This record gives sequence, structure tokens and C-alpha cells, in this order.
Amino acid sequence: MIDIVENLVPQQRPYTDPGHGDAFTDHMFTMSWNQDQGWHARQLVPLSTLQMHPGMLGLHYGQVIFEGMKAFRQVDGSMAIFRPEQNARRFQASARRLAMPELSEDDFLAAVDQLVAADQVALSDNPEHSLYLRPLMYGSEANLMLRPSREYEFLLLAFVAGGFFGDTSRAVSVFISREHTRAMPGGTGNVKCAANYGPSFLAQRLAQDAGCDQVVWLDAMEHRWVEEMGGMNLFFVRGSGADAQVVTPGLTGTLLPGVTRASLLDLAARRGYRIAEERISVEQWRQECESGLITEVFACGTAAVVTPVGRVVDRDGDWLIGTGSAGPVATELRGALTDLQRGRARDPYHWMRRVG
Repeated sequence: MIDIVENLVPQQRPYTDPGHGDAFTDHMFTMSWNQDQGWHARQLVPLSTLQMHPGMLGLHYGQVIFEGMKAFRQVDGSMAIFRPEQNARRFQASARRLAMPELSEDDFLAAVDQLVAADQVALSDNPEHSLYLRPLMYGSEANLMLRPSREYEFLLLAFVAGGFFGDTSRAVSVFISREHTRAMPGGTGNVKCAANYGPSFLAQRLAQDAGCDQVVWLDAMEHRWVEEMGGMNLFFVRGSGADAQVVTPGLTGTLLPGVTRASLLDLAARRGYRIAEERISVEQWRQECESGLITEVFACGTAAVVTPVGRVVDRDGDWLIGTGSAGPVATELRGALTDLQRGRARDPYHWMRRVG
């Protein structure tokens, strides 16, 4: 049973220039868990600051997981959420990995539906804007014993998002991280826990110091196999036209199984492109760009959507990808994805969950 407090706050106006990450909406959804009651106290409430004990277990030991997904204004003015069932299942996988209680798919989707229905007024009709949804779960017990928490809080909040990299047509530059590693075999690279992200900030700062937009992560064992870009999955395009091949690193257990990644593989195959999952080394990436075999590279994710990569900076020398700008395959796939998400194209996969 969900408790919804009517007339929580005055309805806000749509954001006109939201940027990314701080244009929060007016409400949040909350749930609590303990060993006696399980999940309970489901509520839609005003967005507010949290009160927590300084000895909260999740704060000290990193027992925190989250997700990211988007809701979009459709051409008929309604709202729809992109593949939230996939995020619900990945949230469950993250909970299992961190010894946390799983949230049922029904509870997850009910929370998402309620928050989108309540806060959709914050989203304008600007086709470059979306409603970014952030589910979060953390161990909330006040206890510093080194063990899993016995109490948990679930939160769902939202913000209106503009472009993650600003101009959506701009190709970004990337920096190969040879010193730092994002994930290791047997670790948590394939789930979304907070502890994965803080340690990445130093490498991202080094990338920015080198004049780049993002860092590229290599494998932890040999430091030669390309894995991810920042918090995004990577794709490589070999060739051009109808014969182009769309390639992405396979899921080795150290990469996050991105919802956008999986969706683009389906969209590319539907358009007749050859698709593949394979390991690509830095040396191979460089050589295939220099020979002209790799014609495009792009990153993808909930925030980044489809973002072209134009230049690579590496200790062994820099190189350009194709013309250094957005290529036709990335442009086509981005258009196909965003048209489906915003209701401008039919949805043969039934990926969009309508709200209201």
C-alpha cells in the first residue's frame, strides 16, 4: 500500500535551462526495511533533507546502491519511462552483491510511476530535456559492527536533465588511464554501488588536466583491454554504410551491463548492421583507427545517450578517430533511440512504460 500525501507542495514550473544534476523536482518516494516488517512505510513525500545517525552503517562501510533511468515527454504530451524493468532487475542484482534486501520489481515500478506522475510538471516540452530518476538504497542502521546493516532505506528522487556533455553533436576527447583501474575480477564492476564511483574521480581529474572530457578504463589484469569510458559503455564502428560492423566489449563481470548498451545492440541489428561483442586492446584500437578500419567510436549511457568520441590521448601517442566528429552510425543510432524514447517512432520492443 502506497501512502500519497495530497497537495504536498505547490506545483513547480518547468525548468527551462536545467543543465545536469541539480534541477531537482519537488517530491521523493521513500520506503523502509527491517528484519521484522520487510519493506514497509511506502510514501510519496516532499523532497527534503535526510536525518541520519553519524554511526549509520552504510555511511561508513559503503553499503549503498543506486540506479539511473529517464522518463520522457511524448509527442502527445503524456509521459513514458524507458525500460524501467531492466533497472529494477539490475537494482536487485546490486542488492544481492552487497548483501542487501532485494526490492521487488512491482515495488520498484510503483515508486517510479508515482514520482513521475507527481513531478512531470517540472519537465518542459523541450525535446533535449528529460526527467532523470535516481533510485537509492542504503544501510541505515546505527551500528559500526563490520557486518551488513539490519535496516535499510529506499529513496527515489528526480531531476530535470539537459545534455550531459552540453552540445549533443560534439565529439568528446578521451584519456587512456594506465595508472588507475575501475574494476577487478570478482569485484563490483558489474553492479551500481556508490563505492565504484568515488575512486574514479582522480582519474577523471587527470583526464581533464590532459585536456580531455572523459577517462577510458582498461582491464585490471593486463592493463591493455578497453572496458568502459567513465561511467559509460563504449562502441566501435568498423567500416561504413550498410556493411558497417558495430562492436562493443563483452560483459566480463567487470563491466556494467548498461540498459542503453543492450538497447543499441538491438537497434543496430534491426537496422541491418553486423554486431559483435569482443575484447579490443588499446593497440588494436589505435592501429585500426590509423588504417581506417575503425571509422567511429561512441559512448552510451542513460545520461550520455549516444556520444561520439573524436580523439584519444594516451601516453604512447594520441590519435584521431575518423574525422574527429560525429559519424553516421552514431548519429543514426542516437536518432533511432531518442525517437523511440520520445514517441516519435513506433516501439516494437515495448520498451516504453506509460505513466497515467
